[in-house]
Amino acid sequence: MPGAAAFFDLDKTIIAKSSTLAFSKPFQAGGLISRRAVLRSAYAQFMYLVGGADHDQMEKMRQFMSQLCAGWDVATVRDIVAETLHEIVDPLVYSEAVELIEAHQLAGREVVIVSTSGTEVVEPIGAMLGVDRVVATRLAEEDGRYTGEIEYYAYAEEKANAIRELARDRGWDLAQCYGYSDSVTDAPMLEAVGHPHAVNPDKDLRRIAEERHWPVLVFTRPVALRGGVRAAVRPTVAALAVGGALAAGGLWWNARRRDLT
Repeated sequence: MPGAAAFFDLDKTIIAKSSTLAFSKPFQAGGLISRRAVLRSAYAQFMYLVGGADHDQMEKMRQFMSQLCAGWDVATVRDIVAETLHEIVDPLVYSEAVELIEAHQLAGREVVIVSTSGTEVVEPIGAMLGVDRVVATRLAEEDGRYTGEIEYYAYAEEKANAIRELARDRGWDLAQCYGYSDSVTDAPMLEAVGHPHAVNPDKDLRRIAEERHWPVLVFTRPVALRGGVRAAVRPTVAALAVGGALAAGGLWWNARRRDLT
């Protein structure tokens, strides 16, 4: 059993958007939501990308999504996600995140996605990325349909609670664990581990990271995952060794690999 793990937020940490809102158009095509709801989702996505997500914004998004999905057929949602997963998510994945996932697993650490998005979206993305475990929000179901209520909300301090519980169950030393997130709402999650990292941080998390001397990482490069995580990582890492500025990137990555191992 590994003695440590790496915990990753999903939205704007591993992928460039809100994973749930990214599926708005396929949900419309599948007859689950109206064009007006798609436009509302697009606006919410824009505000999320521009302004980040503080507690008030996350509460508004929680209410919007729980009301939106009330009455949806659970099997239909899962089928739409499965059918459109690569089309929707592939262009959004940060290759830097894929490289970190690979590095942690090669170093013998389990990788866990801890996300406020729903399990219906997060679990397939986690499987696509080859992570070991997923912690995500669970929507209440009744007779095969969503009720509009939230059974388990993986948010803020609850993420930290989930991490501590997993650590107890798995025998992980939290002081040796790593954490990655973009949002100040995940400060409790990052504080729970010995190696916190701010990824593309919002202004409040950046301020906390600077005050506490947490590393700040900037992820920008997309990667195609159809060949699997390892197949996608190899050419990306090799490319870092080519050419002037890219060679500097290669030196940065080698330093990060040594730090991880």
